[in-house]
Amino acid sequence: MDQELLARIDRLESLDEIRQLVAKYSLSLDMRDLDAHVNLFARDIRVSRELTGRAHLKRWLDDTLRNQFTGTSHHIGNHVIEFDDPDHAHGVVYSKNEHETGKEWVIMQMLYWDNYDRIDGRWYFRRRLPCYWYATDLNKPPLGDNKMRWPEREPYAGAYHDLWPSWQDFWANPPDAKAPEVAAPAPLEEFLHTMRGGATEPKIRVR
Repeated sequence: MDQELLARIDRLESLDEIRQLVAKYSLSLDMRDLDAHVNLFARDIRVSRELTGRAHLKRWLDDTLRNQFTGTSHHIGNHVIEFDDPDHAHGVVYSKNEHETGKEWVIMQMLYWDNYDRIDGRWYFRRRLPCYWYATDLNKPPLGDNKMRWPEREPYAGAYHDLWPSWQDFWANPPDAKAPEVAAPAPLEEFLHTMRGGATEPKIRVR
């Protein structure tokens, strides 16, 4: 079998494994199997400025889930995956989430900017950057500004549109009467980079 065909098969298998990785993230998180969950991340995952590793991630998750949520459900949607090389990839995936928290049922729309590494033949999360559009009680539509509305917190803005310059450009440049110009299509494996306007990888705020 020639090398090009082997590489294409490897790419297809990698795409499927990364999609499964994201699905496993949701299931293990919602069912509170924290061992299964943290094993989806690279062994040396960075948890804070001082802490790395799956054990510290498990402790942080346990504290967060036990103290804030009675139950959760994460529903995965659109998923764009691009490869930097055969063992490193990045992607954007939508997530629509529901949370039982205290006396309120909080629904959320968000997306993740992900980085994936293949280590010893398996794909793992290297990092996940959450970008939120809204969070609000099921019976309270999140109209207006500051759409992140958790119980007992002041409303604040998420970062749902912050990675994408097209959002600001769209509202700042209404069309005129002439036909608009259309940019050239993004090169293969550079759709997200092109949409980001050539910006470097987005940063995660380390706690």
